[in-house]
Amino acid sequence: MTARVLAACLFMLLALPQARAADAPDVAGLDQRLLALDADAAMAGLAPLERLQARQAVDALAAVRPRQRQGALLVAQWRVEAAEIATRTAVARRELERLERERADLLLEASRREAARARQEAERLRIQAQVQAEEAARLREAAESEAMARQEAETVLEGVSAREAARLRAARERAAELKRQEEELLRSLEGGDDQPR
Repeated sequence: MTARVLAACLFMLLALPQARAADAPDVAGLDQRLLALDADAAMAGLAPLERLQARQAVDALAAVRPRQRQGALLVAQWRVEAAEIATRTAVARRELERLERERADLLLEASRREAARARQEAERLRIQAQVQAEEAARLREAAESEAMARQEAETVLEGVSAREAARLRAARERAAELKRQEEELLRSLEGGDDQPR
């Protein structure tokens, strides 16, 4: 018995839009627009107040007296249009929020990547500066060693030059002494030859 009652109610609900269509094509058209809103999964649950007001206006249009029909039709059309606009606005707002969240996520990820790149660049520059400092220290040590070696060499050369100069002076003095002695010897020999025999 209950199944028969349910089946009958369901049949009446399904037949209601067809009965309205037969009675008034305007009501059927508005019904179809509201059903399209309800059938779209992307719009499910959006703008419930505007949809309820539109449904009530369409139901009132179906039950209105012929003299009040024109005003009720205008109200129903406005309410259905308002429900459509509110629903599309809610969909757009939800999409905008999703895009804003996605943009924020992308900006955060870009910021993280930029920070990681900056850290890598700072580390690379730090290592480069350390290598340059070590190279500069090595070159400074090499220059200092070379300067010390040059100083030592100059000191040795100065010592050698002084010894050689002293030897040269001594050799010249010796040569001068030998020459003087030779000249004295020659004079003494010449003086001996001049004496009578």
